[in-house]
Amino acid sequence: MTGTTRSSSDLDPRRRKALFRSWHRGMREVDLILGSFADGEIGNLTDDELTVYESFMAELDADILRWVTGEASVPPSHDTPVFAKILAYRASPIS
Repeated sequence: MTGTTRSSSDLDPRRRKALFRSWHRGMREVDLILGSFADGEIGNLTDDELTVYESFMAELDADILRWVTGEASVPPSHDTPVFAKILAYRASPIS
């Protein structure tokens, strides 16, 4: 996968921005992790979950990658149901 496969035409501006930011991180590995998650889930997140996701995306790519791969423990502030969704989405087989 080289980029988003999801149209943003049905998303509100806040979700469009989050989708774009998910795919344009700077570190390709994190682009793929967050971008594919956003492609599949951005339209399903509640406003509160989106707030948590936006806060998570504000972290450094290197930290996000270490947390997602389990190389480092995720800080309590980001150990949320949204983070669990990201991990579960990453572990799901792609159809």
